[in-house]
Amino acid sequence: MKRLLLASITGLLLAGCTSGQTARPARAAAVPIPTGTLGLEGVLGQNARGLVARFGTPVADLTEGAARKLQFASGTCVLDAYLYPKGKPEPVVTYLDARQSDGSPVDRASCVSAIQMKARGGK
Repeated sequence: MKRLLLASITGLLLAGCTSGQTARPARAAAVPIPTGTLGLEGVLGQNARGLVARFGTPVADLTEGAARKLQFASGTCVLDAYLYPKGKPEPVVTYLDARQSDGSPVDRASCVSAIQMKARGGK
């Protein structure tokens, strides 16, 4: 009887070890990319004249069809402003992209502030 009980317990233990399912490693949660517009209120929706008044002369001004890209730079970052007609007679900023001068990511609102400070005579 003891042998039968021991064999049954051993069989149950081994059955639990060989269930056929393998544990999968947990996936890391995706890191959200900030897409908010906080700090960009005075730039989004601006036309080219408004951007030049705020940031000074752009370092690049590219036009492709009805779209336009103005690029501004400070010593620390580069800001690309993309202007599209959006049903208006003059293209307005609909998207902004920012990066540090070395290409590393940077917060768009921080870059806007840095370029405004440079345009006002700051560093």
